[in-house]
Amino acid sequence: MDFMIRHAAADEYDTLGEITARAYLQDGLLDFGEADAYLGELRDVAARAASAEVLVAAADGRVLGGVTFVPSGGPMADIARHGEAEIRMLAVAREARGRGAGEALVRACVDRARAVEGCTGLVLSTQRTMHTAHRLYERLGFARTPERDWNPLPELDDIVLLTYRLPL
Repeated sequence: MDFMIRHAAADEYDTLGEITARAYLQDGLLDFGEADAYLGELRDVAARAASAEVLVAAADGRVLGGVTFVPSGGPMADIARHGEAEIRMLAVAREARGRGAGEALVRACVDRARAVEGCTGLVLSTQRTMHTAHRLYERLGFARTPERDWNPLPELDDIVLLTYRLPL
């Protein structure tokens, strides 16, 4: 492994925000492209860091990607229930993929969740088309929880996020 996982520094927030936004745009994960309202949330790393843990994979002074870890009961949680932590906004720059940064970021979240007293599980949402991510989650022991799948935009019928859970 030629990178390290650590907390994002404030002077890296803009860089991580752009990596996250580009990853979602380039991978076709935003239904409305550049006009998608979620794009602003993806770029606003400072807001995430104010209410959750933002981790980065970094090498040679460069941010390769990042993830937001929401401890049990955190305000950034979308689907976490009582006693669960949540992973949000995992993204790795396209040019840095294939080096294990995404997996290392998920493993860091698993370690953090295990360190949270009373935390019984780690959950996440993903899109149907993110097959590489699905394989990663399943390899790390996450299981699909279809009963928890949800639509972040209920006014649009065709958007459904898949959910996974790792019991701790």
